[in-house]
Amino acid sequence: MTPTEVHLAWKARLEIAVVDVREESVFALGHPLFASCLPLGRIELGLHDLIPRRDSLVVVYDDGDGLAAATAIERLREWGYTNVRELDGGMAGWVATGLELFEDVNSPSKAFGELVEHFAGTPYIEAPDLQALIKSRADIAILDARRFDEYATMSIPGSISVPGAELVLRAKLIAPDPATTIVVNCAGRTRSIIGAQSLINAGVPNPIKALRNGTIGWTLEGQELERGQTRSYESLGQSLDPGTVAQSRRFAYRAGVRRIGYPDLEQIAAVRTLYRFDVRSQAEFVTRHPAGFQHVAGGQLVQETDMYAPVRGAAIAVFDDLETRAWMTAGWLAQMGWDALVVDPESVTDWGDGDFRPADAAAPACDEIGVPQLERLLNGNSLLLDFATSSQFRKGHIPGATFIMRSRIALDLPGHLALMPCDSPVFITSPDGRLAKIAAAEVYQATGRQVFALHGGTSAWQASGRSLESGDEPALSPPHDVYRRPYEGLDNPRQKMQAYLDWEYGLVAQLERDGSHGFFVIGRPQA
Repeated sequence: MTPTEVHLAWKARLEIAVVDVREESVFALGHPLFASCLPLGRIELGLHDLIPRRDSLVVVYDDGDGLAAATAIERLREWGYTNVRELDGGMAGWVATGLELFEDVNSPSKAFGELVEHFAGTPYIEAPDLQALIKSRADIAILDARRFDEYATMSIPGSISVPGAELVLRAKLIAPDPATTIVVNCAGRTRSIIGAQSLINAGVPNPIKALRNGTIGWTLEGQELERGQTRSYESLGQSLDPGTVAQSRRFAYRAGVRRIGYPDLEQIAAVRTLYRFDVRSQAEFVTRHPAGFQHVAGGQLVQETDMYAPVRGAAIAVFDDLETRAWMTAGWLAQMGWDALVVDPESVTDWGDGDFRPADAAAPACDEIGVPQLERLLNGNSLLLDFATSSQFRKGHIPGATFIMRSRIALDLPGHLALMPCDSPVFITSPDGRLAKIAAAEVYQATGRQVFALHGGTSAWQASGRSLESGDEPALSPPHDVYRRPYEGLDNPRQKMQAYLDWEYGLVAQLERDGSHGFFVIGRPQA
């Protein structure tokens, strides 16, 4: 399929998944707007949730040499996908056609956020001005719209964690006085803009502002961030305003969202791609959720749609028993060109509980081992390979485990094993054990040795009360799998943070040049 044909499919809103099988660190250097990064070494994970229909049009590409793309296409066909094609010329072909390349990750959402600020005129406050308000003890409420783990790593002084979809639902509880100024922040720009504009569009009467450039802007101004904070909306309980649902529903209706009954979803899924997301908190989801739904908090779904819904042109159904979070999330998704539906809570007839279990592509059978057995067998002559991402490995791994990328098994592993006793088995793990089981056959093929996958992976080791180590070593593969985001963590170079902001400022013009997005923006209704 040619790049021009793919681009036209986006414009025509046809169902199409454009899959980039390169590693994320390479993907972030440049890719087509609606491409989704599904690296070849991890492509099986959750694949049948990401591309639920086997007859979906799936277009695969790599850098242009075709080797990774050909392998991915072969696997996809083996797993039952019947309409898989290769992008003509790969990334090199896209560039040669003269079409736009978008950098970073979650580019569609970030570009949409810039478009919202551009057309809706979302009000903002600069970091020094907010610092002055904090010092003067002004009547303000600072709401951090990121995930809680991001907030706990670093936060604006005095802020409280209120992840994106919770903002409209909780704002009046946190700032009941309409004279209180509400400032919404994230790490960069997108979630600040979408969060602040959500409050405005829902008719929250307070003065609303987005913190311009988020914690990046705060840091670039030389101002100190807090660390390790735990302030959260959850500690304030619930006192829901009865008008909030109606306000959020009006916002969503203006964007073209429709309400749908739970039983009707199967009829839609029979003829087109349908994603089903529960946009409440993880705790609410685990307690009870509609059967067949997976959990993605609403704010993160808007922020990372390309990660959860690779099939552009699909329908997305969202659920919230309190409705507000669903209406607000769906309203933004509709403006991003998705066919967005809100499930009527009273229509749900089938419930589930517990964590969502991703539907991976089939893995061959392998030998597994339990935590106690692995602990007994680990010694100085044994090898435990960890197929976590490099960032996951850095945060915590089984003592003695060695990082390796699955895509580099044949390249990095044989030479290392030559230094070890020839009769020693190879033990393998991954965060939840899924990727280790998938990779077991490839490890055996590369080594000829007996391979044992840790049942339940590193999570099972930790759940048993055993400790983890942190750090980048030991490693057989370079940490080239994950893109280091310049807005996460505490040690980002100033130059990279400023370059990231400059890139975001240019996204509106880039969207106009590309011309395939189909985004639109609605503002606050006139009084």
